[in-house]
Formats: sequence, structure tokens, C-alpha cells
Amino acid sequence: MNAMRVRLEALVEEMLDGQILLDEAVTEFEKIYIQKALARNKAHISQTATVLGMHRNTLSKRVADYREQNGKKAKSARR
Repeated sequence: MNAMRVRLEALVEEMLDGQILLDEAVTEFEKIYIQKALARNKAHISQTATVLGMHRNTLSKRVADYREQNGKKAKSARR
């Protein structure tokens, strides 16, 4: 078994212990994966989309959706 799989399995165990729902886990993983890919490509959307194997418009929409979600979370936390 390779080291990445071992680390991933440990993380999944931790998330299951914390009662993280699958949808939450997948969404969070995708957000972080995209953030890291954008950082590696100096926020260049087209290059990042190519690296991720998706269309740049799809990537742009997801990034905008994540920003919107973060804005809503920040507003509700201030109430």
C-alpha cells in the first residue's frame, strides 16, 4: 500500500469519527484541491483548469460558488 493511500485512509477514519457527512467531505476536498492547484499555477484559471482536466468556465464557476458560500458563512457568523 502506498504512503498516500495510508494517509488518506487515516484521514477518512478521522472524518468518520467526527461524523463528517460524505457530501461535506467531498466538497471540502474539492475546494482544497482547487485552491492548491490555483496556488501552484499562480491563480491562472486556464492553466489550472487544464491541470485539473476541466473546462476553465467550470473552474471559474466553482471558484465563484466557493467564494459566495464563504461570504454567506461569514455573514451568518456575524449575526
